[in-house]
Amino acid sequence: MRGVGAMVAFERPPQATIRARSMRREATNAERKLWLLLRDRRLGKAKFRRQAPVGPYITDFVCLRLKLIVEADGGQHAENAYDLERDGWLTREGYVVVRYGNIDILNNSEGVLADLNSRIEERREPH
Repeated sequence: MRGVGAMVAFERPPQATIRARSMRREATNAERKLWLLLRDRRLGKAKFRRQAPVGPYITDFVCLRLKLIVEADGGQHAENAYDLERDGWLTREGYVVVRYGNIDILNNSEGVLADLNSRIEERREPH
């Protein structure tokens, strides 16, 4: 038990956590819209986290239980070598990475959610 004057050590969060917090504050319009649709188990009762570290990478959205990662991508992600390496690592760790373009998220959110919901159902373990 700590005494009244006991010092409490402050542990600094890991660098990935600091970066993830920053990325949450700097979300794109597409990421904000998608988060409003995914948060609070709104889609298929799957719990998603946003801008969450997974291994050495920070994912836009991840459902850890289903090992499903959702990325909101702008044009800079098309055929990007870093993303290919990242997706390869995540796949080897058992994750499925799904990418949706920002334009699709903003202009066709119903289609994105329908596709994502089917992927959630595919990842669920049979009862």
